[in-house]
Amino acid sequence: MSLNRFTQTLKQAGCAVTLGITVLAAGPVPAAEQFVPVNTIRIGPIASIGIGIAAGWLDYMNLINDRDGGVHGVKLVWEECEFQYKADLAIECYERMKNRVPTGMPFYNTLNTPASYSLTERAGQDKVPLINIGLGRADAADGRIFPWVFPLMTTYQSANTALVQYIGQQEGGMDKLKGKKIGFIYHDTAYGKEVLPILELQAKKYGFELFMIPVAPPGAEQQSHWLLVRQQKPDWILMRTLGPMTIAALKNAQRVGYPTDHMVGGWWSSTTDDMVAAGDAAKGYIGGHLYADGANFPVTQEIIKRYYSGGPKKGNMADSKLVGSSNYNQGLAMAIMKIEAIRVAMDKYGKKPVTGEQVRWALEHLNLDDKRLKQLGASGLMQPLKTSCADHEGGGSVRFNQWDGAKWVAVSEWVKSDQAVARPFLEEMAAKFAKEKNITPRDCSKEK
Repeated sequence: MSLNRFTQTLKQAGCAVTLGITVLAAGPVPAAEQFVPVNTIRIGPIASIGIGIAAGWLDYMNLINDRDGGVHGVKLVWEECEFQYKADLAIECYERMKNRVPTGMPFYNTLNTPASYSLTERAGQDKVPLINIGLGRADAADGRIFPWVFPLMTTYQSANTALVQYIGQQEGGMDKLKGKKIGFIYHDTAYGKEVLPILELQAKKYGFELFMIPVAPPGAEQQSHWLLVRQQKPDWILMRTLGPMTIAALKNAQRVGYPTDHMVGGWWSSTTDDMVAAGDAAKGYIGGHLYADGANFPVTQEIIKRYYSGGPKKGNMADSKLVGSSNYNQGLAMAIMKIEAIRVAMDKYGKKPVTGEQVRWALEHLNLDDKRLKQLGASGLMQPLKTSCADHEGGGSVRFNQWDGAKWVAVSEWVKSDQAVARPFLEEMAAKFAKEKNITPRDCSKEK
């Protein structure tokens, strides 16, 4: 696609197009600059999610360049690759960008669960760390078996245990879940199905009945599914939906009279944009988030001041009112983690562009504690994150917010995942993969 046509397409999708120093062609990147591959989802059925993520990611990198002169004085340059949330295009983007510069890609953020599975072995061979923040193959939390894959922050499985724990808290204790019926409405793809085994394990442990509601994507038609909900009368509904599927679920719940304050979804099922699109039907809905909502963080305020206040707008979010929305904050927090990995790698290997192998070491030595988050102006935006050789997840908690019709309102502190359930489950999954691929787990006691 030509640059002019690409720009026109993004504008038609409602995207702000700020080229800046973004690398959009296949030309060489100066050796003194740090290349960053940027996958985007500004086109397609979940563009409402991807537009905000891209804007938060790009605005933060612009901030690092403009305010700090880059990371340790090394300017960031990047190439955007639109993949429309299609796994084959995400893999094509990977191949297109992996050899763009002599140092290779420092990492690759798939933003797509099927692609993260497909690239697992290839990325290891290419020595490119796969970063899957809040998505992707969860068994990679076991770094002994997956040294090149990083499901940072919280895996789907860990988060699912937190969602069930939140429901248990509302019922007065986990023992009160016995005999309850929990509906599970899910995207009938690998993304939606991935948590089914651990959800079934939780149902057995706590004694609740599961009512499965698979919905084929894009999921805009759900009338028959909600007639079943009305018949089955579940006590709670867990949502594992995306974009138009979330909106349709909320509108159909309103139509059949199901209470939204008994509907709980993870972060992809709880975006600000989808709540706004669902209108009155979303009021009362509970979202389990990895990041806080709002723009009252020092880093966000600086971005607003530099790129959205006074004079021509230079930011990447077309609607400046959505700076600080759940999607934007996801992109911002993701960028913070990725750029910190580059910074940690430079701390160890020198203030120059770093390789994927060097960033892989850094990703096993991240320590975004409260002190560091405060220094970054992001205290409260995200939970602290500390990784290791064995633990590629590093977080594990979820925070719950309720949509009041206009904004998210916090209804919990960080709810820790049940690692007594999640970690053995993930290790068992990882061990099966190791057996299939004849992988000898690393001895993390020897890693430094």
